[in-house]
Amino acid sequence: MSLSRAPRRRSISGRALLLTAVTLAGALTLTACTGDGSKPNGSSGGNYVTGTSGISTVAKGERTDAPKLDGETLDGETLDTTTLKGKVVVLNVWGSWCPPCRAEAPYFAKVSKELADAGQDVAFVGINTRDEGKQNAIAFEETFGITYPSLFDPAGKLMLRFPDGTLNANAIPSTIVLDKEGKIAARTLVMVDDVKLRSMIDPLLAEK
Repeated sequence: MSLSRAPRRRSISGRALLLTAVTLAGALTLTACTGDGSKPNGSSGGNYVTGTSGISTVAKGERTDAPKLDGETLDGETLDTTTLKGKVVVLNVWGSWCPPCRAEAPYFAKVSKELADAGQDVAFVGINTRDEGKQNAIAFEETFGITYPSLFDPAGKLMLRFPDGTLNANAIPSTIVLDKEGKIAARTLVMVDDVKLRSMIDPLLAEK
């Protein structure tokens, strides 16, 4: 009888390991959409200090300039982020195909409206990527009440303009916040809620 029980214990252990793996995979899916199975916190380097929330920040004296991001928006207008200096700029990389992007979109709509209503010097800009056409992306914005512009970047070329170690091209959604001088001050390569988003923005609004 002892011989017959041993395989049973190994079978239960195997199922437990499988369930654990599935659970971890599900958690990763809800955190970030990745194109090739790479980890969402991907790129390293720079002067980032990462907290337990997954948000990385850079001390004021160690920040680097953000690249120029320009092009056509989903509504057919042109946009150049270098014209937004003097404001805190929130850049959110998203795709309509990405479940975590849909999960965080209501928080972006909420916070952007709150700050606009309060007259704060904050500009939100989306970077829509990997949507082959604009139709799904525009429907996404309408569904979640996104009123700020999004650059249309189906091939992800704008993401490649950032300094090495800033973004992982496979980590979507990603959010980068620029200070009023147009320098990279904070980033996260995973989904955020309104509390985490405000924790990235408010300290920069308070800077002199």
